[in-house]
Amino acid sequence: MGKLKLRGKDLINIGYPQKGKVISIAIDVMLKYFKRDRKDKVLQRLKTILKDPEKYVGDGIVGRIAEELITPVQVEAKQLETKRAPFTIFGENEIENEAKHQLYTALKLPIAKAGALMPDGHAGYGLPIGGVLAAKEAVIPYGVGVDIGCRMCLSIYDTPVSYLDGHKDKYVKMLQEHTKFGGFETHKRINDHEIFERSEFKEIPTVKKLFKKAYQQLGSSGGGNHFVEFGIVHVSDEHNEFNVPVGNYLGILSHSGSRGLGANIAKHYTKLAIKQTPLPGEATNLAWLDLNTHDGQEYWLAMNLAGDYASACHHDIHKRLGKALGLRPLAMVENHHNFAWKEVVDGEELIVHRKGATPAQKGVLGIIPGSMTAPGFIVRGTGNKQSLQSASHGAGRILSRSKAKRTITQSDIKKQLKDHGVTLIGGSIDEAPMAYKNIHQVMSHQTALVEIVGTFTPKIVRMDR
Repeated sequence: MGKLKLRGKDLINIGYPQKGKVISIAIDVMLKYFKRDRKDKVLQRLKTILKDPEKYVGDGIVGRIAEELITPVQVEAKQLETKRAPFTIFGENEIENEAKHQLYTALKLPIAKAGALMPDGHAGYGLPIGGVLAAKEAVIPYGVGVDIGCRMCLSIYDTPVSYLDGHKDKYVKMLQEHTKFGGFETHKRINDHEIFERSEFKEIPTVKKLFKKAYQQLGSSGGGNHFVEFGIVHVSDEHNEFNVPVGNYLGILSHSGSRGLGANIAKHYTKLAIKQTPLPGEATNLAWLDLNTHDGQEYWLAMNLAGDYASACHHDIHKRLGKALGLRPLAMVENHHNFAWKEVVDGEELIVHRKGATPAQKGVLGIIPGSMTAPGFIVRGTGNKQSLQSASHGAGRILSRSKAKRTITQSDIKKQLKDHGVTLIGGSIDEAPMAYKNIHQVMSHQTALVEIVGTFTPKIVRMDR
């Protein structure tokens, strides 16, 4: 059978309106998903949608056609407002101007209602890293980030921390055998997980195509600043929510996100957003999807799936290492820091984007890591309204990746690791401790945002090679 050929004239002949984009959308959808069908069959399908479009709203494949027939999406160049939405910057003197200007641009979006920049802030794409933006009925794919649902996860074990020195080779071997990093390493045996039963994998075409990749990458970590570490957990707050007595414990801390699944979701929906809400040059990457549209709703579902998948990856990592240890954790603490949530801000439900920022609602626990030689912090949010109930997601970069590679040597890193008693497996120069801000200084700028419950000191670190 030959390739399906479909022209605008064919759709006009069966009653499709020439006004708007419905014809081009319908042709795109049919050629993408029904290219092996006979032309008469495809046209009959299009007639059926035209006759009763309400019936197909929300359908993963033809829903966009139905939506365009009922309420055409208005594609027009968007202009930035002249005034910024209200905002607060924490630790402003230590944040580069480029990151601040990226926030200022985001605050001029017509959908922007409020914003904040955390003390680990530095320049990114779209929103700066450490940027928080509350928007009305819209979601910005690049306000969430490419690594959707990137998160922290900490398991605490009741084991003498002296074992980390006395049995170091054993722990190094565990990380080498039971963790996988980068674009190509995957586990030989994949554990079953309920995430793969989710309807999004069957009903959203873009997500459906990513099922195999997501399945293969379960329990693996990405490159860059992603890691899995053994270290010392010190619980300092006797009133902690996870009911662990004050003291020192063995800990496993992991940092990674939604792998190829999240990256491809971000890529697909960012393209759609840029087409639907074209913005001036400096704001291009802040294009949004209206949550009242098919694409907006679809991204929201896909984003939440990617976030849950990121959590599943962490749980798989911790399960594998826990099994190797032969131990059950006393407690687990985890949080996303690249995501968007529906939250009430000043009495209004808004979409709060946190691009490299930790949720810090009152009483909510989270983890803020330092670097491979600096401690991380277990924190409890205070619910500060000026930060949109957020805190930093780490120390934040002080050197760009390219500058770190130009100015830091392997011998510099080896000395730092030796001085702090840290063993590193893998890792690249651009992730050197010196490329990051002083975590203690960052924490000093957010005492109103979080309370410290405990610390995590890295001892054996595994990263991508």
